[in-house]
Amino acid sequence: MTQAHPGDGPQRSAMPANSRETSPETPWPLSHFSGKLKAHIEKVTPTWVEGQLVEFTLRNGNAWMTLRDLEQEVSFSAVAWRNVASGLDGVVQPGSRVVAQVRPNLYEKTGRLSLVTQQMRPVGLGDLLARVEQLKKQLAAEGLFAADRKKPLPLLPARIGLITGRDSDAKKDILRNTHARWSAAQFEIREVATQGAAAPVEVAAALAELDADQHVDVIVIARGGGALEEVVLPFSDERLIRAVAAARTPVVSAIGHEADRPLLDEVADVRASTPTGSAKLLVVDEALERENISQARARMSTGVQRMVAREAEWLSAVRSRPVLAQPETMVTVRAEELTGLRRRALVSVEASVARARDWVGQARARVTGLSPQSTLDRGYAVVQTHADDGALDAEGLPAARGGWQIVRDTETVAVGAPLRVMVARGELTARAARVIEAEDENGSREGST
Repeated sequence: MTQAHPGDGPQRSAMPANSRETSPETPWPLSHFSGKLKAHIEKVTPTWVEGQLVEFTLRNGNAWMTLRDLEQEVSFSAVAWRNVASGLDGVVQPGSRVVAQVRPNLYEKTGRLSLVTQQMRPVGLGDLLARVEQLKKQLAAEGLFAADRKKPLPLLPARIGLITGRDSDAKKDILRNTHARWSAAQFEIREVATQGAAAPVEVAAALAELDADQHVDVIVIARGGGALEEVVLPFSDERLIRAVAAARTPVVSAIGHEADRPLLDEVADVRASTPTGSAKLLVVDEALERENISQARARMSTGVQRMVAREAEWLSAVRSRPVLAQPETMVTVRAEELTGLRRRALVSVEASVARARDWVGQARARVTGLSPQSTLDRGYAVVQTHADDGALDAEGLPAARGGWQIVRDTETVAVGAPLRVMVARGELTARAARVIEAEDENGSREGST
């Protein structure tokens, strides 16, 4: 319980044991809260921190200092008591980078928080480079520096993103040399801090902004020469290196420090030794390209002329061949062959017709020679007799015309029988007056009528 004070009125109730039990009706006195907070802070284990020493003052053997974060706007007051401060005088200087083992301390009367320094030493350049080398091995193991991750630069970028210092010589060199090579080159420029603790953050932010711009085809991070800690350290920051590795747009590192290479050179898609040299990587030489185009056109023209001349010679050779020089020859030769074939066919047909005509004439002669008319023409006559004894007509000949038969033997003819005699021209009628028998082989007659 708190003790009652004069003029306080009614006594307060029991004080809450912890902060969760406090309320508007049961608050902690500010001094009690300060004591609790001091006790809690003093439980913090001494911690090594890194920062920039921006203020260092010795009073009564004690050192009063201010430590600022290397990247963010965060600072703490620090104190080193006599036993520690005596070893810091002349060892650390305002503006230097230091590491210190500190323990937080709360001054209850004013509520001021400070850092009681137990140890402090400056961070040497060798230590910083050792950290960079360790980070390099770590990032290389993750594959951020692998060659297969690097993207090719565009042949002729439509717009070039440039991240450089404010009104820096690097910016002027890049613009001048790039436009000297390609007058139509266009830039999207972001001016940022290129040294100090804020440099990695501002460069990474500008990189993200340009990487999101679809019109930017390549991004150049450029800085001129300078001290090692001004060039290597800001551009070896892990956050910047990872931002470059994650960028979709090709990145060119143009940091002008040949002695020691920042990690930006390792992760960038292409490294230029100087900002001036980056112009040769970004665009082609317009004059050289025009000359190359002229030479290519001349070679193409010469090649086309040679090809045309070669084809013209071939065409002349083809046209000089008989089949093209005198194309009618092909028709004339075939016409002559056709005429010859027609002539031979006509002669063959005529010969065949003549032979057939001769054969027909001979056959006709044979047939004519064997015909009864030929026999009659030679003086022979054909005698017919009638086998019927029927009625006679007015001339005394048989009335029936169908019974006439050729007389081949005298025995078939009776005396007085009517006869018909056919001669070469016309017919005669007669009667058999007598029958003369035919002579035998001995010349005698067998009988006669």
